[in-house]
Amino acid sequence: QVQLDESGGGLVQPGDSLRLSCACAASGRTFSSLVMGWFRQAPGKVREFVASVNRGGIDSNYADSVKGRFTISRDNAKNTVDLQMNSLKPEDTAVYYCAASLIRYGPWKTLRDYTYWGQGTQVTVSS
Repeated sequence: QVQLDESGGGLVQPGDSLRLSCACAASGRTFSSLVMGWFRQAPGKVREFVASVNRGGIDSNYADSVKGRFTISRDNAKNTVDLQMNSLKPEDTAVYYCAASLIRYGPWKTLRDYTYWGQGTQVTVSS
């Protein structure tokens, strides 16, 4: 079983930065065996891929809408995965979800690639 707990959401102004963190508690497997991802869901919209990082933290993938502004990283010693969000825009407003995948090969960009999900944290970008 894998439990994911997101934190770091909040209300910020356009252009600001925010860092989300996801803590993972896994029984029966190690955190480093999981591919990790971030998704988001805005009101009235479907949940969409934001970023993913492979088991070793070397390879990452991003949605075009966040490329160059967001950075995903993981610390396998601390069992955490972070999402650094810079130059935030109002259209980044959404509930952000951390997710864990057991799929061996990437790029881990679809919802069905992920088995475990956190409860989400709200990010609101507004002036």
